[in-house]
Amino acid sequence: MTNAERDACLDTLAGHKQRWTEISVADRMVLLHAIKDNLHAVAPAWADAAARAKGLDPASKTAGEEWFAGPYAVMVWCNAMLHTLARVADKRHLRGLSLRDVPGGRIAARVVPGSMWDRVLFNGMTVDVWMQAGVNRDNLVAHSAAGYDPTIPRIGKVALVLGAGNVAAIAPLDCLHKLFVENQVVLVKLNPINAYLAGFLATALAPLITPGFLRIVDGDATVGQYLCNHPLVETIHITGSGAAHDAIVWGTGAEGAANKQAGTPKNSRPISAELGGVSPTIVVPGPWAAADLAYHGELVASQKLNNAGFNCIACQVLVLSESWPQRADFVAAVRAALARSPPRPLYYPGAAARLAEFQHGLGATSPCHILSFRAGNNATAEQVEVFAPALATTELPGSDPAQFLRTAIAYANENLAGTLGANILIHRKTIKQIGRARFEALIADLRYGTIAINSWTGLGFGTPQASWGAFPGHTLADVQSGIGVVHNTYMFDRAERTVLEAPFRAPMRPPWFIFHRRAHILGRLMTRFAYRKSIAQLPRIMWNAMRG
Repeated sequence: MTNAERDACLDTLAGHKQRWTEISVADRMVLLHAIKDNLHAVAPAWADAAARAKGLDPASKTAGEEWFAGPYAVMVWCNAMLHTLARVADKRHLRGLSLRDVPGGRIAARVVPGSMWDRVLFNGMTVDVWMQAGVNRDNLVAHSAAGYDPTIPRIGKVALVLGAGNVAAIAPLDCLHKLFVENQVVLVKLNPINAYLAGFLATALAPLITPGFLRIVDGDATVGQYLCNHPLVETIHITGSGAAHDAIVWGTGAEGAANKQAGTPKNSRPISAELGGVSPTIVVPGPWAAADLAYHGELVASQKLNNAGFNCIACQVLVLSESWPQRADFVAAVRAALARSPPRPLYYPGAAARLAEFQHGLGATSPCHILSFRAGNNATAEQVEVFAPALATTELPGSDPAQFLRTAIAYANENLAGTLGANILIHRKTIKQIGRARFEALIADLRYGTIAINSWTGLGFGTPQASWGAFPGHTLADVQSGIGVVHNTYMFDRAERTVLEAPFRAPMRPPWFIFHRRAHILGRLMTRFAYRKSIAQLPRIMWNAMRG
């Protein structure tokens, strides 16, 4: 594709940007149903192609990841947005949401479980969206769905979405958010790593492409810079690295450094971003049985090795209590789980070099599964996102669970780069010992956009009702994990964070665990279920889930 062809795409979008804002809610729902139909038809070929692109056998259990992080994620977003749009008039989509007070004078909305299906399929997991300070029960309506408020003028805009190369659902979900939540038409540039998705996305999203509301283009970083500075592009969203963000905003090399120092952006367009970081998993000391150690060893290995470690919220630092008697046993369980996982191709460019630098920075003389370091004393582990299958551990003082958790939270806030996602593993008896109210007061101090308790923040990415993005407050000059949120199908205008919590040990192995024996089957079944729900499908889903 040439720049002239890309220019033509932008001309088309510019000509339709105001018309998109005038498309009725009913017609938007028709478009989403049509997208679901197309997505259902193309989903098997999409998932197979994604698996092959990463060096996986499409018939292997590991290929289940490409279903859940591809067609399934887009399908459930469509469902969640349809649920909202059916009730968005007068903000009725907020009625029936369970609201509760959380520390800091804020409120939280429980968005999962939200239906009978959620209660059956989510294994006891809950998902809450905490609002920013100043949002309360009385004004929540005023702080949601601004794009559908008839009292607010709608001004059409052209958005550029720079898609990520690691997870197939990221680019289409970012496009759908821009269109249906922010009322902007979209030009999406796929990353060269997953440019093979173009045909599948063109088919699935044809209901938006045909009328001129979406265009898909390809190209390298040079093309990205060309588009970022195109006069027809009015807003930008990027999923990627902080370096890529800064290159857009400030420029590159000496010029970029000078612009940043002077506070004079080279590109002044509004930009939102999701940029990853160094994600911690905090392990709170408690009375863990041998089965607990084995289960959570698999959990941490899955946090790390899902998608071969190429996730912006892959666990990078395991934070342990130096006084916990079971500390060594737990590390051994994690090490054993990592060793059991078959090696995968390092399909993401630069991974081998990043792995070598990471291991060298932690003093390793040969490759190994887990490396340890002294807290607060290793810039490689704490400040550089490895974006590869490497894991580090560190220890902090504190035998009392609440004291340790407070220390670990302060450590993560002050020492680790980024604020996208953090995990906490904690025994149910330990939560009871601390007290639920005190426990929530502690996690309120953990400044991350998604917090997963006894689970993984990756599930927050896959829950469309949740907000997904960095903790609020970053700036262009210190962007950390980014600015703004996506997904967020309840369209909360001032979401602060998502907190998801699962049972300490799920009754059956979750399908996102890398050792689930039927993840590939469940991915296909769950995508079909999300397309058209039927109680008749549940027995087969549950049978395969239990045999994981």
